[in-house]
Amino acid sequence: MSFSSERLFRTGEVSQLVDHLFRHQSAKIVSTLTRIFGLAHLDLAEDVVQETLLKALRQWPFHGVPKNPGGWILQTAKNLAIDTLRREASFRDKAEAIAYQLEQDMRSQDEFDTNELHSDQLAMMFTCCHPSLPREVQIALTLKTLCGFSVTEIARAFLAEEATMAQRLVRAKRKIRDENISLELPAPAVLHKRFAAILEVLYLLFNEGYNAHEGENLVRHELCAEAIRLTALLVEHPVGDRPRAHALLALMLLQASRLPARVDGEGNLLLLAEQNRALWNRELIQRGLHHLEQSAAGEELSEYHLQAGIAACHAVAPNYAATDWKNILGHYDGLMEINHSPVVALNRAVALTMIAGSQAGIKELERIGTLPQMQSYYLLPATLADFHRQNGEPEKATAYYQQALTLACTEPERRFLLRKLKECEGNGFYA
Repeated sequence: MSFSSERLFRTGEVSQLVDHLFRHQSAKIVSTLTRIFGLAHLDLAEDVVQETLLKALRQWPFHGVPKNPGGWILQTAKNLAIDTLRREASFRDKAEAIAYQLEQDMRSQDEFDTNELHSDQLAMMFTCCHPSLPREVQIALTLKTLCGFSVTEIARAFLAEEATMAQRLVRAKRKIRDENISLELPAPAVLHKRFAAILEVLYLLFNEGYNAHEGENLVRHELCAEAIRLTALLVEHPVGDRPRAHALLALMLLQASRLPARVDGEGNLLLLAEQNRALWNRELIQRGLHHLEQSAAGEELSEYHLQAGIAACHAVAPNYAATDWKNILGHYDGLMEINHSPVVALNRAVALTMIAGSQAGIKELERIGTLPQMQSYYLLPATLADFHRQNGEPEKATAYYQQALTLACTEPERRFLLRKLKECEGNGFYA
C-alpha cells in the first residue's frame, strides 16, 4: 500500500490519528475476524488489531501516513491474523480458504467505511449482551470489543481495580467459549429478551457517561458518544428498528444536547435553571425529536418513551420558567407505574415542587428517604436542602447539605454542594 508524499513526523499527530482509527474502525475488524475464526479466537482478533495499531505507531512517524490509513490497518490486521493461524496446526490446512473469505468480506475500504450497521457488529453486540453474563460484564465486554476501550479505561469507568476488571473479562470470554455461544443473531423466540438486554446495557453505558458516579469529571463524553453510536447503529438495522430503540436514542440525543452547558468553564456543575441554553446543541435536539416521533409507532409505551418525553419538554422550552412542568409531572406519573425506583420518585418530587411548592416536595422525599437504597444517594439530602432553602429554612438546609457532602459524588458535584452550603450559611435564599 502506497504512502502519501506528505509525511507526518510528529509522533503526537500520528498517535491521535491511530487513536481515532482504533475508536471508530477497530470494531468492524475485530467483529469480522471473530466471525471467521470463531468466538474462541476473540482474544486473537483483538490482539491482531492491537498489534497492527502498535505497528502503525512505530512506522508512520518515520515512513509517513498511508493515503488510506484505515485500509492499511485493515489489510495489515488481516495478514497478521492469517500468519498467526498458519502457525497453528489446527488451522494450517484452512489458511488459504480463510484468506479467500477475508478478501471477500473486506473487498473495499469504501464498503468498510459506510455507516451502515454490518451484520458482524450487530451479532457481536448481541453476543456481548448475552443474558448469561452479568450486566456489568455485558457493559465491560461491549466497551472492550465494540468501542475499543482498554481494560484500564473500563476499570476507571467502573471505579474498579484494573486486575479485577481484566479477570472479569477473561471469565466472560471463557464462559462464551465453554457454552459454545455463536456469533450470530439469536432466534426470533429469544430475540425479545436479548434485545431488552442490549437496550439496558446501552442505557447504562450512556448514564455512566452522562453523570459519572465518582471522580474528577462529571461527564465522560467518550462513554456518551459510544452509547449514541451503538444505539444509532442498532436502529438503522431492521432487527433494531423498533419503537423502544428509537425512544432510547431520542433520550440519549436530547440529554446529550445539553452537555455543553452542564458545567462552566472551570468544570463546575450548573443546574438546569442556570444553564445557557444558547449552548445547547440544536442539531442533536432535532435528531432526538425525530427519533421520538419514530418511537410513536405502535402501541408500546416503554420507560424510554417516558424519559425521552421528559427530556423533550426541557429541550423545547425557550427558558426555564416556560418549562411545561405539568406535562413533565404526567410523564413521571406514568414512569412510576413502570419503574418504582426511588430515584424516579425523587425526580418526580422535583417536578411536583415546581407545581405545588417546596413543602409538597419535602413530604415526598421524606417518604422515600427511609429506603435502604437511598441512604448513600447524595442527591436525596441535596434535594431536600434545596427544598428547605426555598421554604425559608436555612438551618435544615445547611444540615442536609452537610449530610450530602459525606456521601460519594464527583468532584464537580462536591464543589457545587460546597457553593450551595456557603450561600445557605450566608442566607442566600432564592425563590
